[in-house]
Amino acid sequence: MPSRFYAVIFDLDGVLADSEPWWNQIDAKLLAEYGVSYRGEYHRNVLGVSYRLAVEFYKNAFHISASVEELMRRRGEIATDFFANRVSLFPSAKMTLEQLREMKLPLAVATSSVGASARPLLDRTGIRSLFSVLITGDEVQQGKPHPDIYLRAAKKLGISPEACLVIEDSLAGIAAGKAAKMRVAAIPDTRFVDPREYEMKADYVIGSLSEIPVLIRRVNAGASEEQALR
Repeated sequence: MPSRFYAVIFDLDGVLADSEPWWNQIDAKLLAEYGVSYRGEYHRNVLGVSYRLAVEFYKNAFHISASVEELMRRRGEIATDFFANRVSLFPSAKMTLEQLREMKLPLAVATSSVGASARPLLDRTGIRSLFSVLITGDEVQQGKPHPDIYLRAAKKLGISPEACLVIEDSLAGIAAGKAAKMRVAAIPDTRFVDPREYEMKADYVIGSLSEIPVLIRRVNAGASEEQALR
């Protein structure tokens, strides 16, 4: 029987923020500046990965001469505008976060997005104050699927990785959470991915954010029962 959850760490893109459809527009705008016509055909290849891995993929796929650093900088500038003005939260996001805070669970965001794009969204949507910790992609050496960002979040929360539940929507993010020795609940976005791919990778596969409090109560109740029987 798994141990109790003492904290929850959220990915941002595609989990709290309904941003994945916008990323195709962000990347289309980026690539158009380098003479590439893009319609989102490689969305799955860059879903949930760090900015560096995403732009390295595009650079190689489209034979772009610009440096990775230039592409990363420009992608960040375009994303910042979209996140500050257009991207919205999923309908159940704020309510779910408030329920988890009522359960006395500290919350963190660990996102591959850079701080300049993530922070304006969190502030504009009024959820920044619900998080004890925010870690962005520009704060870690290696992005997802490496575990660095989740280990940093757990350290800042002061909670052991084994006691953290990660909420993710991408296979790269799930890999990062598992590499950090955390349990992962996946919310696959069926607009972009096949949920069956997630069942072998994540500890739990759920349909929406609103299922998270129920999942945590169930796991924590089971852990308490097992402890009482010892």
